[in-house]
Amino acid sequence: MQRRFVAPWSWTFAGLVCGALVVVVLSAPAQWLVSAINAMTQNRVLMSDGAGTVWQGSAQVALTGGSGSRDSVRLPGRVQWTLGLGWARMHAGLSATCCTATPVQVVLAPLNVLTFWNGWSVQVHQHQSSWPAAVLAGLGTPWNTVQAEGNLALSTPGFTVNMTLDRVTLAGSLALEAQDMRSRLSTLQPLGTYRLDMSGGEQPVLALTTLKGDLQLSGQGRWNAGRMRFEGEARAEPAHAQELSNLLNIMGRRDGVRSVITLG
Repeated sequence: MQRRFVAPWSWTFAGLVCGALVVVVLSAPAQWLVSAINAMTQNRVLMSDGAGTVWQGSAQVALTGGSGSRDSVRLPGRVQWTLGLGWARMHAGLSATCCTATPVQVVLAPLNVLTFWNGWSVQVHQHQSSWPAAVLAGLGTPWNTVQAEGNLALSTPGFTVNMTLDRVTLAGSLALEAQDMRSRLSTLQPLGTYRLDMSGGEQPVLALTTLKGDLQLSGQGRWNAGRMRFEGEARAEPAHAQELSNLLNIMGRRDGVRSVITLG
């Protein structure tokens, strides 16, 4: 039987090609990731001035109302990231000079390594951070009218989002505390401090409560079939009803002394 001879130069060429591909992947510019995130979020999270590589880089980040929107508010400083690959999973670390004392640690993995196309899980480790409420104005209506100011304290003991072709489930919990909130629509400052809790399960639940303040907010929300339905209300303490009237008109459908908030 005649053996097939492979010229040594062909192995050399193949090695050079593979090496070049590895170099390209490892040194892929940060702008590739920046462009991908902008496209995935339809420019609602708008990254610019990318520096470094896909695997370790930084960029400036702004919140916007989407493509064509004139509303845009940039986070102070820069956002840095690191990406790493493990067995059938990707590890990511995200930090912002303005807002995170320690990086947000995230793990992305398939629900089943043999059928990875059927679903993925996103696991966020225990985390605490603090963000300026003013960036919400970049999202457009109604935030650009409310012009909220204050501090948004985000905390979680850890949570996991499981995503398949037909459903999204959440395990764990997440809390957002809006502290000493203010608005240009009211002369009453501050309006109050509020807490939004999200709890996991087959149907993740939202709960909005008022911790203190003359503007009272409350409500409940629930995810069903991949959509969130929230119903709540805003009320003013009687002594400050006039000062909060404009804000109540913006927040929802006015019903006497309260404003009915419906989302979804």
